[in-house]
Amino acid sequence: MATEHHERFMQAAIREALAAREEGEVPTGCIIIHQPPGSSTARLIARAHNQVECLKDPTAHAEMIAITQAANALGDWRLEHTTLYVTKEPCSMCAGAIVLARIPLVVFGVPDPRRGGAVSVFNILNNDQLNHRAQVIAGVRADECRDLLQSFFKERRSGIHPSPS
Repeated sequence: MATEHHERFMQAAIREALAAREEGEVPTGCIIIHQPPGSSTARLIARAHNQVECLKDPTAHAEMIAITQAANALGDWRLEHTTLYVTKEPCSMCAGAIVLARIPLVVFGVPDPRRGGAVSVFNILNNDQLNHRAQVIAGVRADECRDLLQSFFKERRSGIHPSPS
């Protein structure tokens, strides 16, 4: 898939991250597209954003919610022929779910040097000891994704975006 397609799909993930921000959540957004072999068209099958605070659920990351939606859309837990786009590098929990779902391609915006499960801290998505590996493309619309996260945390520290209660 060409770079301009990755840019366009990442923009949809950024829109989800903006929705998370409006809800007082860490602004991480995710979409999953499905493109069967031989098809020239990719279909959006899932879109989600972080809902940890809203749902009071530590597993309600954008990727986890999107994976569940995609499995429901395809009627299969094996998410073959899909691409997951997420604004921030998946954490180890989400990377594990990506491996289990057999998602072949993960595209993310900005690395997570403290919790990254794809390349920054752990290399779960490309670990030879696991039964599945995903190709990773990093840095798509990285500046926008970074700015969104940095401004959110700066505003939270200044009291503009207090933590949801």
